[in-house]
Amino acid sequence: MKPAGRGDAERQAGKPSLRQQRSTESTGSANECVKRTETKRKAKYPVSTENLVEAMVERGNMIKAYDRVMSNKGASGIDGMETKELKEYLVAKWAEIKKELLEGAYKPKPVRRVEIPKPNGGMRKLGIPTVVDRLIQQAVHQILEPVFEPTFSENSYGFRKGRGAHDAVRASKQYVREGRKYVVDTDIKKFFDEVNHEILLKKIRAKVMDKRIISLIKAYLTAGVMSGNIVEPSEKGTPQGGPLSPLLSNIMLDDLDKELEKRGHKFARYADDCNIYVRSKRAGERVYASISNFLEKKLRLKVNTEKSSVDFVSRRKFLGYTILAGKEPRISVAKESVKRLRCKLKEIFRTKKYLRMESLIEELNKITIGWIEYFKLAETKQFAEELDGWIRRRLRRKVWKDWKNPLTRARNLKKLGLGEKQAYESGCNGRGNWWNAGAKHMNIAFPNKTFNEMKLVSLSMRLTVA
Repeated sequence: MKPAGRGDAERQAGKPSLRQQRSTESTGSANECVKRTETKRKAKYPVSTENLVEAMVERGNMIKAYDRVMSNKGASGIDGMETKELKEYLVAKWAEIKKELLEGAYKPKPVRRVEIPKPNGGMRKLGIPTVVDRLIQQAVHQILEPVFEPTFSENSYGFRKGRGAHDAVRASKQYVREGRKYVVDTDIKKFFDEVNHEILLKKIRAKVMDKRIISLIKAYLTAGVMSGNIVEPSEKGTPQGGPLSPLLSNIMLDDLDKELEKRGHKFARYADDCNIYVRSKRAGERVYASISNFLEKKLRLKVNTEKSSVDFVSRRKFLGYTILAGKEPRISVAKESVKRLRCKLKEIFRTKKYLRMESLIEELNKITIGWIEYFKLAETKQFAEELDGWIRRRLRRKVWKDWKNPLTRARNLKKLGLGEKQAYESGCNGRGNWWNAGAKHMNIAFPNKTFNEMKLVSLSMRLTVA
């Protein structure tokens, strides 16, 4: 009889064999490895991404998305439905839409093409989704944001809660204060139109396990654009105009942020507008070349050479501001921003010239209050004082034109405090409207105090208060 081996003896004694022990140890080790990997993943991405569609269509999330869409209002999409019609539509159709979303079968409608003028010329292409698609995009945004937001760079300021353009400008000033007086002003060429779908979706797959959400995002990216009566396929890009586009833009450009951080650069990025601060022009030129190469090779994006440059910070603008470099850097408003405001106000003076003075001032205030609120970081007041003077002169010009003939002008000037001789000579001087608007007699007749009483907003006073 063959002597019993060690394994036979262990089996007879009810103990696992050495092979079984090793197999159990191997399985246990593998399970522990999986658990460690999963623990690390959860530590890095604390939000579960396995059942995101269920989280998306959850009542609380949809109500929040609905409230956001209703507050934003916005134009209708290709179906013509307005936001005020959304509630009634959802009452009738939500069960069907929800089922399609849960099954991964929902098909978004193409966006409606809208073009608006850019501040520096050219047209910006917007894609306006239907109201229903805006609702769903907003719901997707709300459940994806907690997944990606914790991993975004501290140097990214666009489209993020608790961050904004002012934070980016303050950071830029700090970099200049540290001695980085040259800037690599990087503008990505047609960024929102050129986003590569394959690269973007790959980045989303790396953090999102629910394939239905990825399929839904892909469906939105490829839904197409309706221009006139023709639907054009969208093989690349993420159309501006939908609630999801800002988050997707940050996901796409996060690699750029990480690359700049890895290289130790000081920078501020707001959407596709990225400023990198360096100590010399030569260093800036090296950075410009390498980052352009990185964008093209890694993300398949190109730098707009016409709008990008390496220059002294005071010669460039960032988010409408300019940093004046000196012993103590100061934040100022870019000349282009002031010029654009003047153009806007000129349009008001031209199109609303028949309004009464009080009504015209109300129209002007609607623009200037929001404008100066955005530019309240400015640490110089000269631009605001010059704008105040220019606006008052335009108002005096309106009064002078409204008076029309010389005798009416002379009579009104006399009523407003000028002596008879001075009123007659000023009213009949034969000079042009703009010259008279800045002349002494109109400043006496309509002093600054009068405009203050009419509630004309003073930009310089608002800036002082801010």
